[in-house]
Amino acid sequence: MGRGKRGLIATAVTVVCAITVLAAPGTAFASPSPSPTPTPSASPAPAPSKDLEAVREKLDKLYRAAARATDEYNAAEEKADKQSAEIVELAKKIVKGQERLDELKTRAGAAAASQYRGGGLPPEAHLMLSDDPQEFLEGVGRVRQGQHATKGLLGELTRTQQDLKQYAKDASAQWKKLEAGRKAKAAAQKKIEKQIAQAEKVESQLRKEEQKRLAELEKEAADKAQTAWLGSGILDDISGKATEQGKKAVAYATAQIGKPYQWGAEGPKTYDCSGLTSQAWISAGRGIPRTSQEQWKRLRHIDVRDMRPGDLIIYFDDASHVAMYVGDGAIVHAPRPGRTVTIAGAGSMPILGVVRPDAEAGSD
Repeated sequence: MGRGKRGLIATAVTVVCAITVLAAPGTAFASPSPSPTPTPSASPAPAPSKDLEAVREKLDKLYRAAARATDEYNAAEEKADKQSAEIVELAKKIVKGQERLDELKTRAGAAAASQYRGGGLPPEAHLMLSDDPQEFLEGVGRVRQGQHATKGLLGELTRTQQDLKQYAKDASAQWKKLEAGRKAKAAAQKKIEKQIAQAEKVESQLRKEEQKRLAELEKEAADKAQTAWLGSGILDDISGKATEQGKKAVAYATAQIGKPYQWGAEGPKTYDCSGLTSQAWISAGRGIPRTSQEQWKRLRHIDVRDMRPGDLIIYFDDASHVAMYVGDGAIVHAPRPGRTVTIAGAGSMPILGVVRPDAEAGSD
């Protein structure tokens, strides 16, 4: 194996081995220092509902920001996976190209050695010096064949060198994109951890009674929104039946009920919102975009009144949340950190629109 080949293969192997995906580390929190035991008269009174409502709105804002950052993280991860695969393929092409180039150089060297053994004279000169007419005629054909072969060899050498140069250029470009994606992913991770840490800090400062009341306020807000949505008569018009793929996707999603939310997770033990919906449809034999924003951009839009079980409902103006419609005005989704995959009202959050993933997108 030549020095150039060993160097290029080593480079290709290094490129392949250098492709790594950042792990999503958990956020650690220091245990609070012990505080003096308060006297009964010093116990703080529960916060008024008005103050808790403000807390609920603040938490909602923080978790929404975390959801947006999670979409950024997931998008960066998806791009990194794609770029990593492209770099691996380019590395393989570089190795094969170098092997072909070495082979062509060996053939060219053999041709040069043959000419040297012939006294350094080109085949045409030997032909002209021949005294045998028959040998002359046969030699004409061989010379033409030799000229054609030499021209083809030189052309292939040139093309192979050009291909290798382009592969290296493409690999370098993909590597730069991968590095940029890694930085975007790390920045998104910091955003997520910051928002969740702030939300958890707010919740940790509440007493148990207040935390219970806060959960009740969250439910009341969701119920109010769902009641208003149903009150519009929307459910009277929704009668679509799930396709076979849709049924499989719904079965997968509902089987995950009770599993914890974890940003960036795609199962099987934890999920984020788009991780749940994308994996549900993969289980049904249909690959869809990883993030809620890309699901909104790239899947077919359906009128809310035409939706059927298996369709995905995209929420909020920034498409930062997604759930799967399961019928009867309900959804299954992974809500946010600190919650589990659950059934909820389809109208419990502001609906941006509905998209249809399955292959039978045009059928009713």
